[in-house]
This record gives sequence, structure tokens and C-alpha cells, in this order.
Amino acid sequence: MALIEGCKHSLDITVPVEEVESETQTVVEGIQKRAKLPGFRPGKVPATLVRKQFSSDVRRKVLENLIPRHLERRLREEELRLVGSPDITKVSLEPGQALEFTAEFEVAPEIELQEYRDLTVPYREPEVTDEDVAARLEEIRDRKATYLNVDPRPIEDGDHAVVALLSLAGVEGEPVRQDEMMLHIGAGDTIPAFSENLRGAAPGDMREFDVAYPAEYVQPKLAGKTVRFQVAVKGIRKKELPGLDDEFAKDVGDYQNLEELREEIRKAIFAERQHLAQEEAKNKLVEVLVDGHDFAVPETYIDRQIRTKLEQSLMAMAERGIDISKFKPDWAQWKESQRERATREVKASLLLGKVADAESINALRDEVDREVERYARQHREPVAAVRLRMEKDGSLGRIASQIQTQKTLTFLFEHARKVAD
Repeated sequence: MALIEGCKHSLDITVPVEEVESETQTVVEGIQKRAKLPGFRPGKVPATLVRKQFSSDVRRKVLENLIPRHLERRLREEELRLVGSPDITKVSLEPGQALEFTAEFEVAPEIELQEYRDLTVPYREPEVTDEDVAARLEEIRDRKATYLNVDPRPIEDGDHAVVALLSLAGVEGEPVRQDEMMLHIGAGDTIPAFSENLRGAAPGDMREFDVAYPAEYVQPKLAGKTVRFQVAVKGIRKKELPGLDDEFAKDVGDYQNLEELREEIRKAIFAERQHLAQEEAKNKLVEVLVDGHDFAVPETYIDRQIRTKLEQSLMAMAERGIDISKFKPDWAQWKESQRERATREVKASLLLGKVADAESINALRDEVDREVERYARQHREPVAAVRLRMEKDGSLGRIASQIQTQKTLTFLFEHARKVAD
């Protein structure tokens, strides 16, 4: 066996002439049973004639049978774990001689796991101030707000204009039409052209103007476009916030008073920030883990990771309404630009798997079942049908793998030395 580079190996394999002849005879007999040649009944064509008339078929079949068999045998003898498909070269098969060929292939890397407990990671428990709680309360009040109609008058900043709009030009396909929508005049989240052109208008007025949408606008149909709209003002509303008192707390949920609601909000904000802080720390731990291990990664793994990321990017683009048929990346250039990142991601996955094995961390059946049930509830499908589909398409295994990874990351975090950053 020869090590070419990284995880790539080469084997020169020879199959004894006796085995070649035996396999050739078996192949000839198989063809002989179904061969049809003029002057011979089916199955009665002489073996010598089969070898001559079907020589290319005989050779192909012998190679298809012997090469995988002997490659697998040598891999077992050498205790090598094949990754991907081998390249078979230098094939020599002459009558009365041994079969010789060279197999080049990649193997899974041998990883000597270094210390993974007590890794140092920056981490600080989050804090929640009274101002944070007050801001969240205002968000809840805003969601509970009511909108009251006001008597007709010119629109002012702060008003919520009720309008009907129709696009006249600037968009492809069907025009944009809204029979009734509210625009918060002068607000930061309202496109300025609407505020500028509707300020001073009164219910019953009709305005026509252009609106330039930013390139990153959420609706792909409008993103980066300048659209001419006809806008009819139908009414004006004022937002009225509920009072900040015990009755408000009871209306929000099962709370006795405002102080109890504030305490629940404080806990919720803390839990959110703690989750984000721990996720950031876990990501840093993975980086530390990767930096502490030096080993080669099979190109097959890197290619697979890059292709997966590319497919995910294309799917995300398609979901945003982008025509991905026009996106044709140069694979060689794309691979080179993503190689370093993909290599680290593959190393991280392999190392987390090694840690999971070392610590006997696995996904439990109940944990997988909960994920399946959660998915079924979200998509309003029967749990049994979802499980059956996931078993068939491999999703169940991926769920178990994701659970195992998350549990391993939690293990690393719990056993890490946390220092204030």
C-alpha cells in the first residue's frame, strides 16, 4: 500500500491466473445459457464460440466481478475504511495471465482525540435590566394596541392612514393591489415616499406617485424597483395603547398583577440571552477543538460539504423568489473559495462524533420521538405517517445525528473552563 497524499492511498492488486480463469469460465457459462447465435439452439452455443463472439462482454463482466471482490479483500486485510468511490487504473487482463490493476482511493482519517474537557471559552452569564423589561412591556402594549377612527382631516405624522393602492407601472406580471392597508405616516419602517406624498391628504383624496424600493426589500417582486402607485385615502386611525396596570397584566396572560408579568418577562429575556450566549460559547468551543487537532480530511468529505452548502444556498434563494436557473456557479472557483471553511466544518463534525463515541453520548428514542411529533404538529400530519416517511428518506437518522451533536456540544460547554470576556 502506498500513501499518496492526505487520506489518499494506492493499492496495486494482482488476481492469480487460476482465479481469473475460474471466473471467466463462470461468466462464459452464464452467457452460454442465454446466448443466441444462428445455427444453434438457445443454451447450446459452444463455450469457445461464446468466448470469441462475446469477448468484450466476457471481459467486462469478469472485471466487474473480480475488481470489487479483491479490492474489498485487500481493504479488510489492510484495515482501511474506504471513503467514496475508488479510481481503478492500469488494468491489465490478457488471456492466460493474472489480472493486475491499481486502485486509488480515500480512507476515513485516523483521529487521535486530544484533551476535550476543560477547554477554555469566553462566557459571561447575561444580565437583564429594568430598562430591558420596560422595553419588552412596551412591545407587548404595542401588540395589544387598538386603532380608532378619527374625523376626516389632513394626514399628519404619527397617523395611520388607511389606503387602497394599485400599481400602474414598474412591476412585472400582475399589478400590485391592496384594497385596504394601513401606513404609519412618518414612521421609520414606512418607505419615505409614502409619507411624503400622503402627508396633508384627506380621506377621499387620490394621489399618484413613484415609490423606490430598496434592493433588499422583503418582497422580491418589488425589491430594487421604482413603482408608480395610485393611492386612494380611505380614512385615518390613531393608535391607542392599553394602560400599564394590573388589568393589562391579566389581559396578557395568567398573571395576578403587573409585577408578576414583569418578573416573567425578566425570566424570558434572561432565558433568550442565556441561550444565545451559550450557543456563541459552543461555537467557540468547536473552533478551539478543531484548532487542537491536526489531521487530513478526505476530498470526498469536503466536496460533499461544499455541495450541501451550495444546495442550501440555492434553496434559500428560490424561497426568496430568485430564479436560480440563471445562477450557474463555476464549481472549481466555488470550491476553492469555500474549501477552508468546509474543511473546518468537516473536522468539527468528525471530532464531535469522536467525543460522542468516547463519552457514549447518543440520541435517545424518546428524544427522536419528540422531534418527530413536533414536526408532525407543525405540518398537521399524522405522527405515524411522518415517522414512516422519515424512516424511508433517512430523515430519522439525521434527526438522531443532530440531537447527538447538540448533546455533545452541551457536554463540552458544561465541562469547559469559562472565563469572563
